[in-house]
Amino acid sequence: MANIKIVTDSSAGLTEQQIQENHITIVPLTVMIDDTIYVERESISNKEFIDKMKTAKTLPKTSQPPLGSFVETFDKLGADGSSVICFTMLEAISGTIHAAEQAANLSKTDVTVVDSQFTDQALAFQVIEAAQLAAAGADKAAILARAEQVRDNTRLFMGIVNLENILKGGRLGRAAGMLTTLLNIKVVLQVNGGELKIRAKGRGMKTIDKYFDKVYEQIKQTPNIKAIGISHVEAFDSIDKIQSHLSTLLPGMPVLVRETVPIIATHGGMGAFALMYYTDPTK
Repeated sequence: MANIKIVTDSSAGLTEQQIQENHITIVPLTVMIDDTIYVERESISNKEFIDKMKTAKTLPKTSQPPLGSFVETFDKLGADGSSVICFTMLEAISGTIHAAEQAANLSKTDVTVVDSQFTDQALAFQVIEAAQLAAAGADKAAILARAEQVRDNTRLFMGIVNLENILKGGRLGRAAGMLTTLLNIKVVLQVNGGELKIRAKGRGMKTIDKYFDKVYEQIKQTPNIKAIGISHVEAFDSIDKIQSHLSTLLPGMPVLVRETVPIIATHGGMGAFALMYYTDPTK
């Protein structure tokens, strides 16, 4: 029976269980480490990527999915007359959305491409909501409206403890001119409106801890938090602190903690971490 099928790229911080339970299709990015190319989720896991990145001679390179991979996926999913909604990571860090849009124009399937304006678990929030609505028989307009609502009520804060990777990767644009790898500078970024914005910078971990105190206060004042997650690059001390605060603020609420996806690990560097959550304003 024709319906709506949900696709996303492999930067989405989805677990295998979430993918299977919600019938989500993943189009993988590729990563290159010291001249060896790997396909995310297929020939390398998040944990394996981080282990290899630690000993890599040069900064790993991530590449958007090939145009043909998107076209093949869209055509296959639409062979029974189904439509497709494809959610991609934010344009600010990858050209993946452009590959998906080109593929949508080439595909025989009716495809709608959405810039989620996020990545990692914050992208997963939209994808899961969309997949659940699609499974319930919702039409495209309802699914897109709900995804937009989730997007507008999602928050993503990221701590960068080593600036070398993110400066080399050039993902901060003009803001990079404000930063230096010297003097133990740490940075807090927020993804907002599809852009990476510097919220705090200074020497030592106290800079990050102080800003996250504000985030915890924000969480305390925020009703109807529906999901919350932590992704990291071996930032074990930092995630222990976050979990301690969350257990007090949101007792009994599950928090998904996992190694971040390769594109974020590459640009965030070792010790980076992110806290993401979204609220349901309809309640």
